[in-house]
Amino acid sequence: MMALGRIMISADPGDGLPVKDMFAPQAGGPTVLRMVLGAQMRKLRQAGDLSVEAAAYAIRASGSKISRLERGRVPCRQRDIADLLTLYGVHGEEERAALLQLAHQASTPGWWHRYSDVLPSWFESYVGLEEAASRIRTYEIQFVPGLLQTESYARTVISRVSPEATAQETEQRVALRMTRQAILSRPEAPQYWAVVHEEALRRPLGRQQLMRSQIEHLLQVTQLPNVTLRVIPLRAESMTGEGNPFTILRFSEPELPDVVYLEHLTGAIYLDRRSDLDRYLAVMDRLLLEAGPPAATAGILRDIHGDI
Repeated sequence: MMALGRIMISADPGDGLPVKDMFAPQAGGPTVLRMVLGAQMRKLRQAGDLSVEAAAYAIRASGSKISRLERGRVPCRQRDIADLLTLYGVHGEEERAALLQLAHQASTPGWWHRYSDVLPSWFESYVGLEEAASRIRTYEIQFVPGLLQTESYARTVISRVSPEATAQETEQRVALRMTRQAILSRPEAPQYWAVVHEEALRRPLGRQQLMRSQIEHLLQVTQLPNVTLRVIPLRAESMTGEGNPFTILRFSEPELPDVVYLEHLTGAIYLDRRSDLDRYLAVMDRLLLEAGPPAATAGILRDIHGDI
């Protein structure tokens, strides 16, 4: 039997688990459910000693689609899941029903779907991962991280980054960012660690009051027990990863790998190979060595506030 968070799927029909134990709805939205489903389908395929190509042939698809399905990158039709389960020798009624129900829930649009007019497909995946993560670690050099921005600061940043956007589109993007921030104060909120260069906190983005309010907000939000802000001082001699912001997301489901998110001007890259993860985890460790300790953050923020 394999346990995935609160979802339990039996790989052996002889285990005889009832459906209520084999499948239970889980918080985190459809993205993590796709990842859980994909992990289970990969294990079933490998247990049957079947190739990606054989699985693809069974559902009239490409090998790349099977790979994306198993990594949770794409939604999957229940009919395809049913055909794959047959191929993998999963014939127990309860087990099939559990996985098909999981596939159904994984295809349900998340709350962010209502922002689809202004939400690029490459960023939609990130919002779903962020919603599902149990730990988020991020590094930023240019701006305050999005989850820690005030509404006015977010509006200014979005206007500068996307000057072609209409006023309505800008407000939708601001609303999306503010809605995302709810994860920091919800029950079972993720652990959030942000490493930010002092230059980003001192960068003038408008009126003095805007920046003062942003620093005051950081002083407030870092009082949350799950939020930690570390600041790399201007005097730091080295700049590990300079110019390359990134985010590492971890999930409570033991079968799911960490994901590194790298955003660029017109898209994003998602990395989950062990070698890539180890490299970025090492970079994060070096950044934490360069940054001041968490206990020093409030003093740094107050100094910046006094200088504005």
